[in-house]
Parts: sequence; C-alpha cells; structure tokens
Amino acid sequence: MSPKQERGPAPLDDVSKAIIEQLQQDGRRSYAAIGKVVGLSEAAVRQRVQRLIDGGVMQVVAVTDPLELGFARQAMVGIRVTGPLEPVADAIGALSEVDYVVITAGSFDLLVEVVAESDEHLLRIISGDIREIEGVLATETFMYLRLHKQTYSWGVR
Repeated sequence: MSPKQERGPAPLDDVSKAIIEQLQQDGRRSYAAIGKVVGLSEAAVRQRVQRLIDGGVMQVVAVTDPLELGFARQAMVGIRVTGPLEPVADAIGALSEVDYVVITAGSFDLLVEVVAESDEHLLRIISGDIREIEGVLATETFMYLRLHKQTYSWGVR
C-alpha cells in the first residue's frame, strides 16, 4: 500500500468495544462502573474513552426530543443537486434547523433532517433557505407523523 492510499480505521479491541457498548447503554455511566465491567481501572477507562473521542471513533452527547423543546414539526427532505454536492451539503448543514445531512446514491443526492417550530417555519426553511442555495435543483419533503423508533445502540464490530 502506497503512502497516498488511505487505510481503514484501526480495528477496536474487545475492551474498547465493551466500553463503547457501556456508554451506548448509558452515556452518563461512570468510568469506575465501566471499569468494573471491562476489567480496567477508572483512570484506564478515562484514557481509553478520551482516545476514542480524540480519534473520532465516538462522541458522547445528550439526545433531546425536539417536540419537548418546542419544535412541533420534523421532516426529512430529499434534495436533488446540480453540480458538486459538498458545497450544497455544507450550506445546508450550516442552517441551525438542520440536524442531519447525508450525501446519498439514489433518487436524491442529499437527505436532510429538519426540525421546525411550526408548518410556517418549515415552509420558510425549505422555500426560503434550502431552495435558495445555489445548486439545489429540487426538494421533496417527508413530514414525520410520529417517531416510531430511534436508537443509538447498534453495537460495535
């Protein structure tokens, strides 16, 4: 493999995987409690977690319910783009109401999750913000009626 070729991520050992699984179950679990499960000291767990975070393997965040925070509308917006995808994805990602942007293959070039305070607010985001971005060709909006399942504990390999 030449130096210019990218290597995949380094495989995780079983202890790191176990730490991640513990944090997926409860992101507030103490390092001491995790250490008891995985067989490491609190300090060793703290160091491992920091390496996983610094390496971009994981992040520990608080997940909120948009409805409880005053966002009555959520939608997935499929976007077709003309020209390069990344500048459009960057511009859409800069919108505060957008919490998810993915470049896709298929009918849409981008899928974007939007949270809005009302139908009117959603309309302003789509028509006044997203559709005004250079390179946006078309949008299709899929309103969320109810969130049936959301999980962040898919495990590790």
